Amino acid sequence: MSSLFNSFPIRLDGDNLPGLLNEGFRQFGFQLPNSAGGGGAGGFRMPGNLGNLGNLGNLGDLRGVFNNLVNNSGQGGGGGGTPWTKGSYHLKNRLLKGGLTGFGDVFHPGKDAFNLGDKGSGLRNRGTVQDFQKLRDECLSSGTLFEDPEFPCTDSSIFFSRKPPRSFEWLRPTEITSDPSLFVEGYSRFDIQQGELGDCWLLAAVANLTLHNSLFTQVVPNDQSFTDQYAGIFHFRFWQYGRWVDVVVDDRLPTYNGQLVFLRSSQQNEFWSALLEKAYAKLHGSYEALKGGTTCEAMEDFTGGVTEWHELQKEDQTLFKIMLKAAERSSLMGASIEPDPSVLEARTPEGLVKGHAYSLTRVKMVDINTPNTTGKIPLVRLRNPWGNEAEWNGAWSDKSAEWRFIPQHEKEEIGLTFDDDGEFWMSYRDFCKYFSRLEICNLNPDSLTDDEIGDGKKWEMSVFEGEWVRGITAGGCRNFLETFWHNPQYIITLDDPDEDDDQSLCTVIIALMQKNRRAQRKLGAECLTIGFAVYKLDNPENQPKPLPLDFFKYNASVARSKSFINLRELAERFKLPAGTYCIVPSTFDPNEEGEFLLRVFSENSNNMEELDDEVGLGEIDTRIQEDPELKNDEDEESNQKIKAFFEKLAGEDMEVDWMELKQLLDFAMKDDFPQGAPTLPMQSSDSMLGSIMNLLCGVVCKDTPIGQMFEQQFEGFSKETCRSMVAMMDVDRSGKLGLEEFKILWMDVRNWRSVFKLYDTEKTGSLSAFELRQALNSAGYRLNNHILNILMHRYGTKEGRISFDDFIACAVRLRSMIDMFKERDPDNTNTAAFTLEEWVEKTVYS
Repeated sequence: MSSLFNSFPIRLDGDNLPGLLNEGFRQFGFQLPNSAGGGGAGGFRMPGNLGNLGNLGNLGDLRGVFNNLVNNSGQGGGGGGTPWTKGSYHLKNRLLKGGLTGFGDVFHPGKDAFNLGDKGSGLRNRGTVQDFQKLRDECLSSGTLFEDPEFPCTDSSIFFSRKPPRSFEWLRPTEITSDPSLFVEGYSRFDIQQGELGDCWLLAAVANLTLHNSLFTQVVPNDQSFTDQYAGIFHFRFWQYGRWVDVVVDDRLPTYNGQLVFLRSSQQNEFWSALLEKAYAKLHGSYEALKGGTTCEAMEDFTGGVTEWHELQKEDQTLFKIMLKAAERSSLMGASIEPDPSVLEARTPEGLVKGHAYSLTRVKMVDINTPNTTGKIPLVRLRNPWGNEAEWNGAWSDKSAEWRFIPQHEKEEIGLTFDDDGEFWMSYRDFCKYFSRLEICNLNPDSLTDDEIGDGKKWEMSVFEGEWVRGITAGGCRNFLETFWHNPQYIITLDDPDEDDDQSLCTVIIALMQKNRRAQRKLGAECLTIGFAVYKLDNPENQPKPLPLDFFKYNASVARSKSFINLRELAERFKLPAGTYCIVPSTFDPNEEGEFLLRVFSENSNNMEELDDEVGLGEIDTRIQEDPELKNDEDEESNQKIKAFFEKLAGEDMEVDWMELKQLLDFAMKDDFPQGAPTLPMQSSDSMLGSIMNLLCGVVCKDTPIGQMFEQQFEGFSKETCRSMVAMMDVDRSGKLGLEEFKILWMDVRNWRSVFKLYDTEKTGSLSAFELRQALNSAGYRLNNHILNILMHRYGTKEGRISFDDFIACAVRLRSMIDMFKERDPDNTNTAAFTLEEWVEKTVYS
């Protein structure tokens, strides 16, 4: 991409920018319609919303314009039309392969959303992709009320593990009350009343959500009501693993005796909170899936922020300062008390409820004037989601004597009221004494508008998606040193210390989230046990990519997660000197598969990227070049035998198709591997019964040496591998290979055979997937974790093995795709352009 920009003047204006953008879009593979440009050719005219171009002076300025064009041209994910804004939320999204702009960063502004199940939403489609506007228009045209087929009014939508304790009736709000409304006199934290579902953690987060207008309207869009265009359909948006996802529901709600069973509003005719809960239940599969959770999980899903936990019983002199900084950045906060194992939601003498989630709605140093002293006292304001008289009754509670020492203007500034609404104040000291845990949800830079932040500050954030794949990137924790280095690695540079840090240290919050586990609970999927380690890199530019085994043998971590834990997300706060670090996220045990999201928050800018190989071709391992077997293959007698067999198969045209190539290669390699799976002595493998018996032995004796004999014997090259070989060498697209083409292919296959034997030290006929990177490196390929993960998904077994035939198929496909790309990128710009016809032809035939 840099060569494209270098070919244009450094100073950009409205005259030369259109040409640059036209060329840029073509290089990124966008098909430009004729109507977009002038003179009958496809291209861009300058839109009127780009403002003054006279100030564009560098590539960074151009990127902003380019992102603006991409977003406003409707190429974004579902939301469209959101301009590029200054911020640091850059999702390295492998699903969209480097982003719509091609700069490598996929920018998801806070207002863009995918429909649930859309490609790019990050969530698997469980049915038809539902578009709210389209479905509502269809219902209005037909005069019907929407009934959601993807979340039906059945018991399975409520409970996945058992039958309901009684029969629930699903009713629309119009059947519950005569004047239903989405909002009654707006929305507030006092609207929320808990029902029978044990999801107080969710309610505490909803209460926090109401404190910020832009956060609330992002989750509860304001384009819906029970009056204007009512069709029994509503939609809500939730942040899911790096993206906003739009969830559509009908308005039929579970009731008993005409009353809502679950979350409800304090006003009987207000339904936004009940519908929000239903959409969240649909997202996770059922209402029961919401039973038991943490406030931080819901706060993250409502904001896209990162949540950290603090144990309040531990002495921490910096915690209140952390809370003030969190409030300054508009962070959402919640607190809870350790539950009583014998009593559900037991009351304490102080009026608090154990095992219950509270919202923290204010943190402040409050002016105080006593007869003896004048100064400030740290106070916190909390709210019980029950929204009733169950409140704190100690110092600084409603109408307590301490309030007489607070000046009237201070009471007005903090909005002091004394109602039985579940909200109360208490001192920071008592807060730490009586509560057990504090959860802080730090908002990403795009969550709030500049007007809402005011004089506040934003976090800087970097985000990466990744996955642990058995045998490739699921290396386990540091206890498993031999495979630990196979885990994904991320390099982060912290340049500037915090402004107010006396030791010139940088605050950094590292959060590791595993994806899609709650929605899979009905399938028995539990959270993996996850954690991470952080290593200091003294000479990052001289380090190999990725860091090898020896690095971890001789270097200790400088920071790490306190423990490995089976929660959806693990987040830790550190103070580190400025410098460059490597973060290694992992599961505790090797070969545990899952997807994850890694996020890093810092007070000042951070630069983060994957520490991994660049994809391309390299040198063949010298051990392969010096392999004596290759020299034996080059003797005249062997070559003559193969040539004679080729001529015999080829016939008069002296060309072979894939079937003849299979016979030729199987003949040429008949002495390299044991041919065919063993057969039982009482049956011929050609008979039906013999085949069945052989198959059964392979299954019954699985994971035993006998089973491996049935599993791993080489039975010749598969037809798909042979077809791919022909396509790799077939320049004229005839579907056949001549003798000279076969000679070149034969040299490649011999090299790959030698590589396979080099790493198959136990002669099992297969490789451990952990050896795949080194094996392909020895064959001359340079690949990163993402490509290796895909290869394992495509060619590996569930036990994490790669057979010889699959290894050859893998090498052939890699060579074909890289050669195809290089052909269209003669100047090594790392970009290539194909028409749709060319792309289909090349990929289908390869």
